[in-house]
Amino acid sequence: MKSAGIKTRIIPFSKLALAAGFGLCLTALPLAAFDTRARAAFVLDQGTDTVLLSKNAEVPLPPASMSKLMTLYVAFEALRDGRLSLDERLPVSAHAMSYGGSTMFLDTTDRVRVEDLLRGIIVLSGNDACAVIAEALSPDGTEAGFARYMTKRAHELGMTNASFANSNGWPAIGHRMSMRDLGILAEHLIEDFPQYYPLFSEKSFAFDGRAPSNTRNRNPLLGLGIGADGLKTGHTSEAGYGLVGSAVQGDRRVIFVVTGMDSDKARAEEAEAIVNWSFRQFTKKIVAKAGVPVAEAEVWRGAERSVGLVPETDLEILLPALAGKTIPAEVVYSGPIDAPVSKGQQLAELVVQLEGLPEIRLPLVAETDVANAGFFLRVKTAALVLSRRLLDGPEAQKQ
Repeated sequence: MKSAGIKTRIIPFSKLALAAGFGLCLTALPLAAFDTRARAAFVLDQGTDTVLLSKNAEVPLPPASMSKLMTLYVAFEALRDGRLSLDERLPVSAHAMSYGGSTMFLDTTDRVRVEDLLRGIIVLSGNDACAVIAEALSPDGTEAGFARYMTKRAHELGMTNASFANSNGWPAIGHRMSMRDLGILAEHLIEDFPQYYPLFSEKSFAFDGRAPSNTRNRNPLLGLGIGADGLKTGHTSEAGYGLVGSAVQGDRRVIFVVTGMDSDKARAEEAEAIVNWSFRQFTKKIVAKAGVPVAEAEVWRGAERSVGLVPETDLEILLPALAGKTIPAEVVYSGPIDAPVSKGQQLAELVVQLEGLPEIRLPLVAETDVANAGFFLRVKTAALVLSRRLLDGPEAQKQ
């Protein structure tokens, strides 16, 4: 039995050996939250998986054309699996042709290449193009059947608030997504299909010479020089103006979603402001280097009394740009640790909590092997424990 049973051990700020002068933090500069005008918003730093902004992000709302991203994701999966090819031509049904709003002006005499349909969805926001893709991939050949599959697949990918009634975001009862859902979807599109992601940065697409005035990508951030390279706008009278976007500057990528803006101008201004805030107010820093001990953990009945706690890789986190050189952090583990201990065995977590940002928990592993103690050392340890208990009295024996 351990001398005090298994308990949570916390190594406070002042005992940590963090990189670049990080350590005890008495006053961290509070982060100035972005006061968005959007009805709901979600901002994610992709590389560090840090949520920078969340406003009504879990609330299911009408996503308008932003839900076309789910149709695109399913289509990309079909391309990957060989169920579609970019050069394949798909027929246009009367149902697909019947859609109004943003369209490619397709009719039932058309047979359209899949690649053109994808570009028509991304650049032109074609409601008809979505329906053509949907009917081709639907389990029962209908757009409604495809919407049911979209919902199922979205839930599998973690979009728990998503519910689709169609393939294109046309206003319908029960057609809903949260802003977090859309952020998750954007991240999947970027990470799962890098070969198709460049389509989202195309500024124009002129399909077959139709509607020459309707060739411009509606994403207002493309071409502004702020690193924006996707993804999709949306607008209906119920949803307001929204945007799922992403931008890259240096080695950072930010994904952001806004909805409920009252004009396309307001949407553009808000989205650009969010991008600038995300990159200017945060910076990545390495707080612990791979293989360098951050702290030590006690070892019970081992050949050594303690073992170093190290990160397996450099631990890089996102910090407020004006936070200074110290951060609040502590190491948490259950101990003493039972010997034997294997090098690389996860033993603890480095916990970082900054005001205005979610808690960050980073794994720490054993720096070295620690073998079981020899017989005489185990006897000595047991004797020390017994004597300590006798000295401490009944209260210690209850532990």
